[in-house]
Amino acid sequence: MVSGEIFTYVLTLIDSTVLLFLAVYFIITLSDLESDYLNAQSCCSKLNTWVIPEMLASLAATLLLLFNFHWFLFLYNIPLSGFLVYRYLNIPAGNFGMFDPTEIHNRGYLKGYMKETMAKMGFHLISFFIYLYCLISTLING
Repeated sequence: MVSGEIFTYVLTLIDSTVLLFLAVYFIITLSDLESDYLNAQSCCSKLNTWVIPEMLASLAATLLLLFNFHWFLFLYNIPLSGFLVYRYLNIPAGNFGMFDPTEIHNRGYLKGYMKETMAKMGFHLISFFIYLYCLISTLING
C-alpha cells in the first residue's frame, strides 16, 4: 500500500510542478500583452492552446487523489478543478476560446486574468509543498 501512496504523491507532485510552470507561462504571456510586446491575437492563441491541458492536468490530479482515498487533498483540489471546468464550459458563443483577442482589453479582463493566474500560481505553489511533504513523510514513515 505504501508504494501506491508513493506513486500517487510522485504523480501529483509532477502534476503540480507542470501546472506551476504553466501558471508562470500564463503570467509572462499576459505581462507581455500588457506591456505591448505581444498583440492580442498571438497572446490569446498561445494561452488558449494550454487551457484544455491545464484543466485536464488539474482534473487528473484530483481524480488520482479521489481514487487513492486521500480525502483531504481531494477536497483541497476540488475548488480549482471545478472552477476550471466551469470556466471552460461557460465560454461565450462566438469567442475564440477562453481568452478572446477582441475582448481581452475590454472591461478589465486583462487585470482579472492576471489576478486569476496569480491565484492559481499560489495554489499550485502551496500544492507543490504539500505533496512534497506528503511524499517525504510517506518515504520516512513507510
